[in-house]
Amino acid sequence: MTTTVTPPTPPLERHHSVVTLDHDVARLVVKSDLANITTHATLGDQKEELKENLEGFEKHYQHFVDMRKGKLGIVDWNKVQPPPQGAVKSYESIDQVPDAVAKDLLDKLVILKLNGGRGITMGVAGPKSLISVRNDTTFLDLIVLQVEHMNRRYGTDVPLVLMNSFNTHSDTERIKFKYGNRVTLLTFQQSYHPRILLETLRPYPENFDLHDGRWYPPGHGDVYVSLKKSGMLEKLLDQGKEYIFISNIDNLGATVDLGILNLLESRRGPNPCEIVMEVTERTRSDVTGGILVHYEDKSERSSPQLRLLELGQVPKKHTDDFRSIKKFKVFNTNNLWANLQAMDRLLSSGKMDLDVLINRKILDDGVTVIQLETAAGSAIKSFGGAIGINVPRSRFLPVKTTSDLLLLKSNLFTMAYGAVRMNPARTYAPLPVVKLGEQHFQKLGEFLGRFDSIPDMLELDHLTVSGDVTFGRKVTLKGTVIIIANHGDKIDIPAGACLENKIVSGNLRILDH
Repeated sequence: MTTTVTPPTPPLERHHSVVTLDHDVARLVVKSDLANITTHATLGDQKEELKENLEGFEKHYQHFVDMRKGKLGIVDWNKVQPPPQGAVKSYESIDQVPDAVAKDLLDKLVILKLNGGRGITMGVAGPKSLISVRNDTTFLDLIVLQVEHMNRRYGTDVPLVLMNSFNTHSDTERIKFKYGNRVTLLTFQQSYHPRILLETLRPYPENFDLHDGRWYPPGHGDVYVSLKKSGMLEKLLDQGKEYIFISNIDNLGATVDLGILNLLESRRGPNPCEIVMEVTERTRSDVTGGILVHYEDKSERSSPQLRLLELGQVPKKHTDDFRSIKKFKVFNTNNLWANLQAMDRLLSSGKMDLDVLINRKILDDGVTVIQLETAAGSAIKSFGGAIGINVPRSRFLPVKTTSDLLLLKSNLFTMAYGAVRMNPARTYAPLPVVKLGEQHFQKLGEFLGRFDSIPDMLELDHLTVSGDVTFGRKVTLKGTVIIIANHGDKIDIPAGACLENKIVSGNLRILDH
């Protein structure tokens, strides 16, 4: 006689933890929590949207359960190798495209910018894309200018698509009308998922309120699913679009490159190239960024594959190996070029395989939560014929902090039609290392108030500023400059000063009289 063992009834009280429960029982508890959120939602038509988003979260949570079981998550380091010869092409090896065929190529292209992030690290609650970069022009202003200039030059109409999050969507929708008919500007909203309480491993929200701090956009890897479920992918395919260029909206170096686009177009045969990842040379500042590796996993494919590997997927005893810039020479810029039909095929067949990453955060209320996220570059293992292209550093100019913003505002760069270029007057390639102290420079408003004008940094190698420091007009910084104002001290760098290989510390005030 067969005995059926019934699993224990899931504890539904909010304070109960599932940490010590059987993994499958824990998943059932979470499923019940999600059903309660949906039941209590009073959203009318939005209720189906909520249900769809929670189903996406449930898939991520299943990955999380499998990670806790040890089935997924951490890679077998013995199967990780640098990309083999030919897997990463040099940028210089790409054929140039004559203007005569540029229009035909561009007519097949869509530009997508990932616009889900806020400027919180710089003290800005709104979209990062609306932060002013130069002369009151924002990231979005400059990108629209880039696309507008390209379309006019080649007589085409490449659409600009923005993937917003619930954090940025309303602000972006309000501002986009100022661009009128300058470009075809399309928007859609990515998914939203509930945060997970670290203490209980259950969803943090009890009700549906996207602005209660208990929900999050699940990473830029959500771009593929959200393109599909929003109807945007179908719309673009119906318009005859074949390729998409995806990049972060704060990376003004990520402009359309006809050579890379032509590489996709020229490899359309029996074994087509369906995705290209732009990578660039690693420095010691980049050792935590995702790297492109050669990985052999027979459970996924019968042959080795190119794969994006993040630090969180690496066994702790091999983190130094991951960080080695001698062994792994390039890293992911998050500039991706993909075939739209291949993307649709993978999504429709359920074969778009993205690694789920665990991101721990401490919220403003002191609660520690887990966010399950995916990275757009992780999709490279799903597409056929994937390759990397080792691009110049000038195509990777992200702005995550005010230190990055200072570089972009300085005379190290020139701008033309929204495109950022290294100033040709700088005779050597590496950008300076800039470290501005968090207490006085992290917030955008205070950062801007500490510069009467942006210093001349053309010959700067390294700048460290800490403490209560201000800069007068027309200051020049050269070589290595370190300025340290200790607690209670204040340093005012006077107008017209030239600091070259200097250490300034103590207390320095220049008073008008």
